[in-house]
Amino acid sequence: MNQIGAENQTSITIDDAMSESNELDSCYNCFQHFVTNGFSKIDESSFEGDIIKTSFFSSLSRNPQISYRTKIVAIHKNSNTSQCWKIRAHSFGVYAKAVADTRGGDANIKYAWYGASKNEICETVMHGFSWRRHSISVSPAKHGLDSVLCSGVDGSGGRHLLLCRVILGKQEVVREDSSDQFHPSSMDFDSAVDDISSPTRYIIWNTHLNYNILPCYILSFEAPPYLSGLTEPKTIKPKTWITFGTLISILSPFLDHSQRASLEEQYTNYLEKNITRPQMIERVRAIAGNQLLSAVVKLYTNKVQFWT
Repeated sequence: MNQIGAENQTSITIDDAMSESNELDSCYNCFQHFVTNGFSKIDESSFEGDIIKTSFFSSLSRNPQISYRTKIVAIHKNSNTSQCWKIRAHSFGVYAKAVADTRGGDANIKYAWYGASKNEICETVMHGFSWRRHSISVSPAKHGLDSVLCSGVDGSGGRHLLLCRVILGKQEVVREDSSDQFHPSSMDFDSAVDDISSPTRYIIWNTHLNYNILPCYILSFEAPPYLSGLTEPKTIKPKTWITFGTLISILSPFLDHSQRASLEEQYTNYLEKNITRPQMIERVRAIAGNQLLSAVVKLYTNKVQFWT
């Protein structure tokens, strides 16, 4: 495990001196990947493009300094006609009907934002959402800021969001500190939220992942450089701290080969800034499991925060 054999306290950042041609090439390659996988670019001024643009900026309205300095670069629509996507779309429809039949005729289908790195967006477009996770969080259409903060900067300085249709069905409240839950608490529920009356986060469980969430659009945008700083920990000095590298080294003896390989891959992605710090924490939890992670952390210290 070369990446975690020694503590690397520096993150790999994008070279600010990158030439304009390299930026354009990177942007083109990213969009070409979207197109290759069945997403076609639409005009921002079209009817659906205008709706998406308006919804996006409306979702940032609670933070005007970000909204004013954010620019949409492109919108791509899911136009995939492959057999695989037809099956996924059909499964989404079948599940929506099943939920509606169970929940009094309403499947509670909403649009939601999902923010991630360019690589993860591409992987999701190709293969669906990662099965390794206990759950994923998406943001309601009018609360896109949280997903924006989870998006990673690509080689051209851009960021990407998926706009998805999500079958929510009947929801239960799950607090952020209920991190040991990885499925509905009972058959009475289909998904979870952080607040029933005014949700800012929808939680889709692993058991429902790839048939009740359907990517419909990819929105590519540029945001102010200081955006990444908003996802950093609050400036409160913790009692003790542990780096991701140290944590993974401690976890490794308790994991099998495939789990260790997955952690090493995710740590590499984190060091290369392909995923954000909150995403890295989520993936450590998903791969190691909350019970093992909690036990290992307690052995190391009474209070740990993940820093690099």
